[in-house]
Amino acid sequence: MCAGAIVVRPAAPGTTRACSSLPALALLVVGAVTAVLYGVVDSPLIHGSAFVVAGVGGAAAVVVGPRWHGARPGLAWALLAAACVCFLTGALVRPWAVGQDGTSALAADAATVPGYLFMLLGLAGLLRTRGRLPSHAVIDGLIVFIGAALCSVLLLAVPAGSIADRPALVSALAALYPIFDVILVLLLVSLAFTTAARRASYLLLVASMSSLLLGDVLYAIIGVSGQLTGSRLLDLPFLVGFLLIGAAALHPSVVELGRAAPLPVQAWSWQRLLLIGPALAAPFLLTVFVSGRSATDRLVLGVGGAAMVVLLMMRAVSAVQGYAAAQRRYEHRATHDPLTGLPNRLMLAAEVRRLLTTRPANRTWIWVFFLDLDGFKLVNDSWGHHAGDQLIAEVAGRLRAALPPAAMVARVGGDEFVVVHLGDRSDALAVADRIIDCVNTPLQIRQVEAVITASVGIAGTELGPAGVRADPPLSADALLRDADTAMYQAKADGRGRWVMFDASMHERVRERVDIEQALRTALAQDDLRLAYQPIVDLESGALIGAEALLRWEHPERGPVSPAVFIPIAEDTGLIGPIGRWVLDRALCQVAQWRTDGTVDADFWMSINVSPRQLRDPGLSRALDDCLARYDVPASVVVLEITESVMIDPTSATGQVLSDLRQRGIRIVVDDFGTGFSALGYLRSHPVTGVKVDRAFVAGLGASAKDEEIVRAVVAMSSALHLTVVAEGVETPLQQSVLAVLGVLYGQGRLWGDPVEPQEFVHRWSAEAATADPVPMTTTEPVSMTTTEPVSMAAAEPTQGCGGGS
Repeated sequence: MCAGAIVVRPAAPGTTRACSSLPALALLVVGAVTAVLYGVVDSPLIHGSAFVVAGVGGAAAVVVGPRWHGARPGLAWALLAAACVCFLTGALVRPWAVGQDGTSALAADAATVPGYLFMLLGLAGLLRTRGRLPSHAVIDGLIVFIGAALCSVLLLAVPAGSIADRPALVSALAALYPIFDVILVLLLVSLAFTTAARRASYLLLVASMSSLLLGDVLYAIIGVSGQLTGSRLLDLPFLVGFLLIGAAALHPSVVELGRAAPLPVQAWSWQRLLLIGPALAAPFLLTVFVSGRSATDRLVLGVGGAAMVVLLMMRAVSAVQGYAAAQRRYEHRATHDPLTGLPNRLMLAAEVRRLLTTRPANRTWIWVFFLDLDGFKLVNDSWGHHAGDQLIAEVAGRLRAALPPAAMVARVGGDEFVVVHLGDRSDALAVADRIIDCVNTPLQIRQVEAVITASVGIAGTELGPAGVRADPPLSADALLRDADTAMYQAKADGRGRWVMFDASMHERVRERVDIEQALRTALAQDDLRLAYQPIVDLESGALIGAEALLRWEHPERGPVSPAVFIPIAEDTGLIGPIGRWVLDRALCQVAQWRTDGTVDADFWMSINVSPRQLRDPGLSRALDDCLARYDVPASVVVLEITESVMIDPTSATGQVLSDLRQRGIRIVVDDFGTGFSALGYLRSHPVTGVKVDRAFVAGLGASAKDEEIVRAVVAMSSALHLTVVAEGVETPLQQSVLAVLGVLYGQGRLWGDPVEPQEFVHRWSAEAATADPVPMTTTEPVSMTTTEPVSMAAAEPTQGCGGGS
């Protein structure tokens, strides 16, 4: 190990918590020893010392502990510390003050009464952190409070205050202490009824307050007979209370006391019933003690009992109202979308069924508009799901504001909405246009202007007027299904538009399902294949690379164009497995060709990669696996991306491209010039070349504009040190013009269509290429170009290449 290195080892689970709990445990041990000494040793010095240790230690812990652990609120704990100091002062002064004459006995009360006020304010401060107390907790607390108040007032306060052979102020204070205790009971009960996290600090705090309460009750009992002090053991609960509140403040869980941790609404438990039950029984038990007393005592008892009855009725009403509110919330959540507040699929279907059973006064139509947001996944992937939720909520608000009030707007999926509207065909078309327009308006997402579109499918059925015989309308399920089908047709037609359903779409849907199933079978049975089109040096005609293109021969339909099955693979998730298959077979094939001498060491293999795959951080690792498996260098691989990838704002895409480039893999922009061509995009991405789209190559030799476009692409690429490949070269004239313009490489029918590996070897083996370098004319190929290339992901190991060579 290097000198000076610091090794940090993680602590064992629970070590930090155990260590931080030691001060609280130590204080409890000290308290136990102090309490034993106080109770066993009959020495005033020991008694006073024990109280000083307990009181000062408890007060110091209440000051230091919450601040050490970062507990809140700090003022509440400061008030509790002040209460400890006041109680300690009163306990030390009381033995001396009671032996004095007159009002000197009030010296202890002068310290103790403020102590109660500080303690009550401190507990109230802890309660404030729980926010607004629930009604059931307030009612239950008041029930316990009234029960305790009746007992305290009638059994303790009134007898203590009625003693006549001492100063009136002393009797009044003796009657006041039980009232303090009742308020303390109310605060403790409220704390218990609003705290779900009952950790060590909470239990120690409750034990401390209970100990103080016990001491007060004992003093109140002797106060009934006029005594102001008694056995020293009467002070033992106060000593224990000081130490317990100090331990509560030192324990790490003290932070939980300053946080809101409410119990579930209407939570009944045996602990709660143990508090409420005796309080409810108090009025009946007290009738025995006040039967011979004054009318005032009986009046107090009657008023207290009546108040309890009222509180019980309020508790019952609160429970019923809470149940009704919960039921309404449940019903609303069951029928509405939580993000937008719009009706969900369940409520939508019920509303459509209701409308289908109505008989309007005039003949009308019910229209269902099924809309899906185009590009929503890109927003989620680019800025996260929070931004996606923001976009959904914004679109929901726009739809509700733009459409007629009578129209129903529902959210039925992640980015899918349904609108239901009654009217004629012209009304339906107007609603469709409003939907398209309101969604197309740019949205602000995280200070970025996002533009999305909506694809809308429309389906309708006629509702005949009342009393007129008419054909039965479609069912709700049929309407939604037809609108959904039309929406997919709108996406296929170019997105950002609406399409009215017609019966022929069902056939296309069935065809789509058939193709999907057949494609799954073809992938499972290894019925897909790759064809390879050469890329050559324009000047010499020498082979320098090839592009791997996907082929699929359907057993009944024959050759199926990628323009048909690739979009289906994208929509159904099959593009991932297909991409892994393409990647594995293409690299396996180039490895075989390098081994048998068909191609030289500079030969490269171009493979299309989907924009979705470029957002996958695992793509670099997948390519590493394939390169290692087939023992080919990274320079062999050229990944062709679309121009749309360069405007993808996701950081993941840029990171994946950088990772690929760092490995030595070349990146080429396919079909350059037809999309978002811009010098800034090329400069900000690690691309190594461009492929000029065949649309510009086709006009070379006949169109001066096309020549200028190609010239500009070559000049821009040269400035950025990018290679240029021209696609779709079909004639020697196009080859000559491209060479003059400075294009070095070409691909197209002039040198051959995409062919099977065996035919590629026959044509382009090293010997054949040397003997016959002239272009080869072929028949018209089956088109395999698509608007979005084949996706790739991590490839599973396979044996061989399947196609041979």
